[in-house]
Amino acid sequence: MALIAPSSTISPKSLAIFDSKNATNKKKFFVRMVSNGYAGRGASRNEKIYKRLDSCLVVPPPTGKKPKALIKFLGGAFVGAAPEVTYSYLMELLAKEGYLIVSVPYNVTFDHERAAKEVYERFHSCMEMLFSSGLPYANISASELVNLPLYSVGHSNGALLQLLVGCYFAEKIPKANAVVSFNNRPASEAVPYFEQLGPAVSQVMPIMEASPFYSMARDVSGNAWKTLLDTTGTLVQEYDQEIMMSLNKFVDQLPSVMGQVSQGTSEFRPTPSENRLFFKQSYNVPHTLLVKFSNDAIDETDTVEQILSPRVDSIGGTLKKITLSGNHLTPCLQELKWAVGHQYTPADALAQSLKSISLNDTRVLARTISDWFQDLQP
Repeated sequence: MALIAPSSTISPKSLAIFDSKNATNKKKFFVRMVSNGYAGRGASRNEKIYKRLDSCLVVPPPTGKKPKALIKFLGGAFVGAAPEVTYSYLMELLAKEGYLIVSVPYNVTFDHERAAKEVYERFHSCMEMLFSSGLPYANISASELVNLPLYSVGHSNGALLQLLVGCYFAEKIPKANAVVSFNNRPASEAVPYFEQLGPAVSQVMPIMEASPFYSMARDVSGNAWKTLLDTTGTLVQEYDQEIMMSLNKFVDQLPSVMGQVSQGTSEFRPTPSENRLFFKQSYNVPHTLLVKFSNDAIDETDTVEQILSPRVDSIGGTLKKITLSGNHLTPCLQELKWAVGHQYTPADALAQSLKSISLNDTRVLARTISDWFQDLQP
């Protein structure tokens, strides 16, 4: 359940755009960045690449392109709760390769067994709807979906959950798993200062629960979020319910996690050692691709390769490992869409500098996964 953030340096001059004297620029910067962060394929802020179906997100191939396979997609800890924000670019790239993506958002928890089983149930509930009704808006009928092969892609904590699903279940599981940046560290390593966190949280929780900000964080209404954003100085006049929903998904996880810690949770369930035993004895997915990045300090792909290899051999499957350029956050990189206004501002300069960051590693990741899946098809 590890999550790291890239370091960045912004000059004081650039930070001037957030000064109160530049409120107009600040509002424009925030609205453009957030609304375009998940817009993906569409040029309009209201044209999204996904549709919500039951509790899942569905990303079909581009208009006129029929899907050649289905992909179940799971993101990492915390960021996996809102894949429409954090993984939209990677999912769009895979969809453009001809895959229909079904992403299952989930909240972070120390109980990985329950999370894996809930993901399995919610995914197949969504699939029943697809197999019954198809996707009329994408001109994809149910009959075009029922016989398609099923694959899965999981990143970081999502990779762990995909492997656990392949251990707990033997039916209705993917034909192949693409396991990206696998991580199975104990809580003491995945969460810095975990041993000291429990007692501290136990003392702080009563104070937090009495705070109006805690209530606001748990309130799913957009009005509460707008009040909070306005209070902290973010001016969003054209505020979008979809954006607020995504923001709520991040915040709603925090009280639950802190509650588990305050109640004495000291380790993930199953423990990392128990997971390794499950993989060794019960993993049922025949084909597995392990993807690690060249600059990822928390990756444990090499370890899981050694564990899975004899098991995959025993079920007559295949196991492949590949190292790509990138880091732990490469799957989460987004294509920033930014149109310069009538007047060039510091916000425009900052946005264009961010946009210049290469997304080539993410594109290579998507193509590598797509090509590997394609090689498995008859």
